[in-house]
Amino acid sequence: MSFGNLGLNKSLLEILEKENFKAPYPIQEKAIPEIIKGNDVLGIAQTGSGKTASYVLPIVSSTAIIKGTKTRKIDVLVLVPTRELAQQVKEVFTIFEKGSLSPVKTIAVYGGVSINPQMKSLYGVSILVATPGRLLDLADSNAVHFNNVRTLVLDEADKLLNLGFKDEMNRIFSLLPAKRQNLLFSATLNEKVEEINQVLLKNPSVVNTTTKDNNLDKITQLSYSISKEKKGPFLRYLIKNGNLKQVLVFTASTYQADNVANKLRKNSIVAKAIHGKKSQQSRKNILQDFKDGRLRVLVATDLLSRGIDIEDLPYVINYELPRSPKDYIHRIGRTGRAEFSGDAITLVSPEDEHHFKIIQKKMKISVERLNGNEIKLNA
Repeated sequence: MSFGNLGLNKSLLEILEKENFKAPYPIQEKAIPEIIKGNDVLGIAQTGSGKTASYVLPIVSSTAIIKGTKTRKIDVLVLVPTRELAQQVKEVFTIFEKGSLSPVKTIAVYGGVSINPQMKSLYGVSILVATPGRLLDLADSNAVHFNNVRTLVLDEADKLLNLGFKDEMNRIFSLLPAKRQNLLFSATLNEKVEEINQVLLKNPSVVNTTTKDNNLDKITQLSYSISKEKKGPFLRYLIKNGNLKQVLVFTASTYQADNVANKLRKNSIVAKAIHGKKSQQSRKNILQDFKDGRLRVLVATDLLSRGIDIEDLPYVINYELPRSPKDYIHRIGRTGRAEFSGDAITLVSPEDEHHFKIIQKKMKISVERLNGNEIKLNA
């Protein structure tokens, strides 16, 4: 199957070829034709499976949706849970919006930055990517009008609901025209997502490209028994001895993220931490440095895990365990994405043993274990 068989316009197909998009991923192959038909769509797909492009491409391709009017009336609304995801979705729209047969203007709005520039930039916007709280702030200021919205997208719907945005989303839904296309994308189909599906979507086309093994077959999982006090030196040993490049390390707290990054830098490993206590611009710059290879190691917390979108990330290391099996999947799912393989390494201290056994039991997996305490450390 090629993109040329999915009903996209010629200009967009030329951009896809120029950007080296060779063939659609399964979620794109199944969702794009349904969206072009105007159907509501419920898309269940793992992070890194190409789901963002699965709705961006048909939206940009469809002149019936985009008008490019010089007002504050938007045509397409995309709701996302985090600022990082808002920026990434906007970037994908920016890549492809020149493939539209009508003028398109896309912006992303989110909290943590001044609202005034966002209010000014909303004039003439066709596609708005937004976090719920900031969107309602703008609506209350009469800076954005919803009566022309023809398409609503909920991206990472499970995360939107888990972060407690249900009330905000219900209020947003009440502001939108009743007649519109609804597109709901989620990494999981849980009770909360199913509930919003029942309320929001009308006879949706269901596209589910997840597999029973959570697409973990491309990820080599390995764990090391290591005492708590040796975790830092052992992490440095793994990175230096294995000559690992572009390593994403997860910690359980912002304090530990900063601490791990500082220790790595003191040992001549270029590393930075990214978490909610850093400014939006700082987080954006750090993530870009990591993507571009200027950072060898990025240390992150679970809250920002879904905003880290790097197609061929080779290594994920769990310095500390996540709270749940679902978070474990989200963490290691940063690697082994699309057609790429990856390695996920977990450091397990004696205090972690019971919790890691629970994670493996619930996931119905057994992660190979090596004894890190027996390895002579030079790092």
